[in-house]
Amino acid sequence: MTARAIIIGAPRSGSGKTSVTIGLLRAFARRGIKVRGIKTGPDYIDPGFHAFAAGTPGLNLDSWAMQPDLLRHLFAQQAGDAELVLIESAMGLFDGIVVPDNRTGSAADLARLFGIPVLLVLDISGQSQTAAAIAHGFAHYDAAVKMSAVVLNRAGSERHRTLCSEAIEKIGLPVAGCVMRDPSLVLPERHLGLVQASEHPEIDAHIERLADAMEKAIDLDALFSLARPVDVPQGSVEAAIAPPGQRIALAQDAAFTFLYPHHQRHWHEAGAEIMPFSPLADEAPDASCDVCWLPGGYPELYAGQLAMANTFKTGLARFSETKPVHGECGGYMVLGAALEDADGVTHAMTGLLSHATSFAQRKMNLGYRQAKIAADGPLGRAGDVLRGHEFHYARVIDPGHDLAFADIADGQGKPLGASGGRRGMVTGTFFHAIAKG
Repeated sequence: MTARAIIIGAPRSGSGKTSVTIGLLRAFARRGIKVRGIKTGPDYIDPGFHAFAAGTPGLNLDSWAMQPDLLRHLFAQQAGDAELVLIESAMGLFDGIVVPDNRTGSAADLARLFGIPVLLVLDISGQSQTAAAIAHGFAHYDAAVKMSAVVLNRAGSERHRTLCSEAIEKIGLPVAGCVMRDPSLVLPERHLGLVQASEHPEIDAHIERLADAMEKAIDLDALFSLARPVDVPQGSVEAAIAPPGQRIALAQDAAFTFLYPHHQRHWHEAGAEIMPFSPLADEAPDASCDVCWLPGGYPELYAGQLAMANTFKTGLARFSETKPVHGECGGYMVLGAALEDADGVTHAMTGLLSHATSFAQRKMNLGYRQAKIAADGPLGRAGDVLRGHEFHYARVIDPGHDLAFADIADGQGKPLGASGGRRGMVTGTFFHAIAKG
């Protein structure tokens, strides 16, 4: 089976791409269509919503962090036996960093690489015929990126819809539908983006409302025909990050949620066994495992509970005496000596590394990163280069005295200095690894 695919893009964040994508995934799934979701760029939140909506695992594809062969492999996996793949763009469709060779991180890179057309979502609140000028710009900005149709979002009235639709259709772009303004369709947010699907108290009912809205607003048959069959050449997992061990103790609960789906799938397919445990439930890593992984998440929301989790803390310390422990972002914060929460209260963490972090003294760190590993460890050998990103508001308020985990540079190769810490078998960093460089 050759799956059809379409990219759902927009001029900017906040245009309604996620709501449209989630609603369409559920609407097609209700029709019995084998549909899959993909999110471009470094994003832990939206693939979870895609998974809830479609009933199948989500996926991230990132053209900056992932080499083209890895993109091909992961896309082919996700398409699998699917009939339709909906790819949600991060930010604006063409937004990325200025680098050559279609590795900007934008969804437009995937449109060029795979020949996938774009469904353009336009938030038309506060405008009417001007929407056609925006659509015209998208249609002609890059000849290698084809706009297949437009979906209008947040229309205030039928007259508003008509003015925008007629203007856009005059420039030769079809309007596939129009979603009327409805505050009940907006997803809740928190400091790192949307609230995760697993935390939404009525996630299924909300997705059903989104699906109802999309079925009412968009011609699903026409949209399915606009999606293009994509036959992807053979890819490779050569640039994928290898399993950090044969048996992996993975922290997994409300405080530790950020593990990219492509990592977990690749590790499983490579023969590794993942053994989840919950620090919030005061569980320690299974002693039979040969590595422990603390992913990112929201430890700052549960700092007091983690500080009291003595079984977890002592068990992790015992584990780290003979086996590697690695923490990313939130996991790195928990590996430190202390964490100051948003109220300014300081909580003792595991102390396996000596730094201290604060969520009270917040500063946003966001961007692609290249990390050159300083010493052999779970993520690779000394000198290996990984691509990934940072996205956090917490900051280091005491650097401690540990050796650095890696030297990092930004997405364009500008050196940023040392990152993270390592002591004995323990390593940690704010850097989220996506793939080998």
